[in-house]
Amino acid sequence: MQGLGSYRGGRMLFLGLGTGLGSALVWDQTLLPLELGDLPYRERHIIENYLGIPGLELLGKKKWKREVLYAVMQLKRSFIADYVVLGGGLVHHFDRFPKGIEPGRNENAFLGGKRLWESKPHSRELKWRVL
Repeated sequence: MQGLGSYRGGRMLFLGLGTGLGSALVWDQTLLPLELGDLPYRERHIIENYLGIPGLELLGKKKWKREVLYAVMQLKRSFIADYVVLGGGLVHHFDRFPKGIEPGRNENAFLGGKRLWESKPHSRELKWRVL
């Protein structure tokens, strides 16, 4: 919901950093939930083991932040995203973000819920598609 509420046009990749890695792609009134956390990553691990809490504990804060930004830029390129919104409980570890990456805000989940509710069949017009 935070990803949908953070959307402001174009092609947006949402990544939620926390226990694991939540993800969704949003474009043209379409929400595509993703399961990027299971992508193979370094040393026979999966990506959420490096970008989530286990990665922070393994790498330490400084190396973890560098790893997150590297992986996020690779995912941004892969999905041809105009911008990436980083949300979730671990995003507060970042003070600054490179161009094309912005912090998510928990309160955007309410706007996401509202947007999804308004797209339900009970409304007059289907505004959002969830694939």
